[in-house]
Amino acid sequence: MYLNCLEDVKNITKELVKVPSIVKTDGETKCAQKIYDYYKEIPYFKENPERLQMVQTIDDEIERHIVVAHVKGTKGDSNKAIILMGHLDTVGVDDFGTIKEYAFDPDKLPEALRKLNLDEELNADIDSGEYMFGRGALDMKSGVAGHMYLIKYFSEHPEELNGHLIALAECDEEDNSHGILTGLKVFKDIKEKENLEYVAAINADYSTPYHAKDENRYVYFGTIGKLLPSFYVVGKETHVGQAFGGLDPNLVVAELTRLIELNPELCDEAFGEVTIPPMSLKQADFKEGYTVQTALAAYSYYNFFTHSMSPKDVMEKMKEKAEEAFDNIIEYTNSSYKEFCEKGGHTYTKLPWKKRVYTWDEFYNELVDIHGDKFKKHIRDFADELNKKQPTMDLREFSAKVIEEAWKWVEDRSPAIIIYYSSIFSARIEVTGKDEKEKNLLDSVNESIDFVQKYSDKPIVTKMFYPYISDSSFMTISDDLEDLKALENNMPAWGTKYVYNVDDILAINVPVVNIGTFGKDGHKVTERVHMKHTFENVPNITYNTIKKILA
Repeated sequence: MYLNCLEDVKNITKELVKVPSIVKTDGETKCAQKIYDYYKEIPYFKENPERLQMVQTIDDEIERHIVVAHVKGTKGDSNKAIILMGHLDTVGVDDFGTIKEYAFDPDKLPEALRKLNLDEELNADIDSGEYMFGRGALDMKSGVAGHMYLIKYFSEHPEELNGHLIALAECDEEDNSHGILTGLKVFKDIKEKENLEYVAAINADYSTPYHAKDENRYVYFGTIGKLLPSFYVVGKETHVGQAFGGLDPNLVVAELTRLIELNPELCDEAFGEVTIPPMSLKQADFKEGYTVQTALAAYSYYNFFTHSMSPKDVMEKMKEKAEEAFDNIIEYTNSSYKEFCEKGGHTYTKLPWKKRVYTWDEFYNELVDIHGDKFKKHIRDFADELNKKQPTMDLREFSAKVIEEAWKWVEDRSPAIIIYYSSIFSARIEVTGKDEKEKNLLDSVNESIDFVQKYSDKPIVTKMFYPYISDSSFMTISDDLEDLKALENNMPAWGTKYVYNVDDILAINVPVVNIGTFGKDGHKVTERVHMKHTFENVPNITYNTIKKILA
């Protein structure tokens, strides 16, 4: 069956976009309330109020909420359940500049954009009438809207459903994923109360064309993984008038960036699909104000996508690059110093720098070997107290502070690089048909695409890995659990500000597919969602997939 849902999903999307829900603001809760109020007016939830929840996030530094809506089918007595998921938060709107007031207004924003004379493609898309503009329209309130429509539909037609359908609208996807982490606990609770078997998860996050002439629409099985390998570099301070008397940590960081950023050698490949190479997301030193002394320490971190690599694999590759960078800097500084001495008529003496590279695991355990339990207790207490006093501190900054404190216990003060992970772990997920759940999901989605294809004027194509970071990563684990120890052991924030809860994930443990929104320019001023495909084709692929799995 094909649902005529375009206008309904369009209207829900517009109402959601109008609610500013920038991550880490009270708008997240306001948007959650909007979604909750929509469901609350549905007769099914008036009759079954226990199946609708608005839940405050757990262990969060600010107050915000998720919404969970649960429909039980009447077609049979199956205990199988499908999870629909999508995030309600957005990135900020400072990039809108002078037209910031229109960022959440799909009606007025197009003309405001047209006056900026951005490009011909944008004007053509405005003229076409095929797109809805607005922050969050593409990423990804239109996906949440589609799920809201389907929950309402199945609440009115439970006889079509042999099993359970649970929709999650989660906050905080754009930052530290408190929404999905809370959602996992809610799913676990529902599973135990209803004796459910979760069989699949369907995310509705956004996708875009791969190039200017790409007319495909995409559905993704599984998802890309993401790590944030980070480098704390300790140098040797010196006066700029004695430039070769020290080692600038910024120089080392610059070499790390040269070796890592956009390096195709660091792309990860699986099933014929290749990740984007790493990119620098931050590099800075810890020097406050201006002096003519070089910095004592600096740090950097890099986005690293994965298709097959585990945290252990990535840490090993990053250590190789750190050692290469240190060798290069030793060679470069000595070569520069030698040439300087020749020009100035000075006597050249080889500089004293020696390669010194640790993972956080190696660094921490070396200090434990030297100082014993006294050091372990001090670092644990320091991290606990720091988190207690500054609960809103950025996770990346928190990690650097812990390493900075640990460095105070070092006896050898010579330059060093310490490699660690400093952000949440987004796990890679493979869906290959290796078990019955995966095979059923693959078959059901492919059959649904074949059916909906005749209603679409563009090809609908499947790929193996969703290419952007999403909360899909929390639905199962494809990595070997032993390899995940490299994550725990190399995270200074582990156990205080961050934990990757394997048990919560394995309690759900379902294959995932992204049947999501389609448009252009996610996270940009010109963000826009293609209405026909997103408001009609996408809900229909999802609808038919649900019916096939819960037949």
